[in-house]
Amino acid sequence: MAFAALRPTRLRAAQALRHDVPRRYFTFSSYMVTPKELNEALKKNARSKISTAPRTIPICAAWFMPNDLQGRTGIECFKNKRIPMARFFDIDQVKDHDSPYPHMLPTCETFAQAMEKMGIRRDDALVVYDTEELGLFSAPRVGWTLRVYGHPNVHVLNNFRLWCQEGLSTESGEPEIPEPSKYPVPSYQTDMVVKFAEMKTIGYDYGKEGAEEIQILDARSKGRWEGTEPEPRPGLRSGHMPGSTSMPFQDLLHPETKALLPSKQLKQIFLSKQLDPTKPIIVSCGTGVTAAVVEAALQQASFGKPDDRRLYDGSWTEWAARVSESSGLVRTAKAGQ
Repeated sequence: MAFAALRPTRLRAAQALRHDVPRRYFTFSSYMVTPKELNEALKKNARSKISTAPRTIPICAAWFMPNDLQGRTGIECFKNKRIPMARFFDIDQVKDHDSPYPHMLPTCETFAQAMEKMGIRRDDALVVYDTEELGLFSAPRVGWTLRVYGHPNVHVLNNFRLWCQEGLSTESGEPEIPEPSKYPVPSYQTDMVVKFAEMKTIGYDYGKEGAEEIQILDARSKGRWEGTEPEPRPGLRSGHMPGSTSMPFQDLLHPETKALLPSKQLKQIFLSKQLDPTKPIIVSCGTGVTAAVVEAALQQASFGKPDDRRLYDGSWTEWAARVSESSGLVRTAKAGQ
């Protein structure tokens, strides 16, 4: 699937959004939002529950790895401490339930139903955040998902740990059940997503004369990329795709706050990996969650063309399960890139 052929799709969608959504909501300066900016936006929300004015709504995307040693879950974390008025987006439920792979994008109908259940309206400004414990981790995946389905005003909080450290308001206990909304079934922005068939073609074409130079960034740990550490899912091979570059998402975060690093620092990291901002970039990880952290960092650093940055939804879990041992499409550090 050629990148150039897909670019008009996103342009037409963006043009449509400019016409069918009122510009009355709070405007943030960038995709990544500071705690102070979100706090100020929440103060501007209409006080009346019956108001139809656009709102700024925090979306909690708390999620933990399946091998979490403490057995923590996103919903428990949401109940224990959350931003007031926040809604919970369950990554493990808002997905394609017919797929054998975790976290694959849901159907357009399933997405719309989830938004209605959360009481989200199309003209709401959404700011996604994750957990105080992990810092920036799963929120970018939900932010990316919301953008894939064309929600007009989406941002990611950088981050909830800083929100808590700055003493901003939180609440706990059973959350209030929101009044269901009417959310139109959206279109699917195909030019933001890469699927297995295309990735397989890219893998086979790697290194061939005349092949398009596509940069693949892998957000998993260096050990998983090298094939020296096991995957968190039993029975799954570790290693990497041909031509991919190890880009652990943790390297893009502040070591203490786990917030995304400043734009200039992010750009320096990408350049140190010998990446070319003029060439297409695909991000991947284990199941498509932390790849979105890299995607958010690319966006924050304005690195690469927006239409040339995409995410491989199935990521390593699908790749390692579907490519054969004899294909040569699973590389390790010992075998060479």
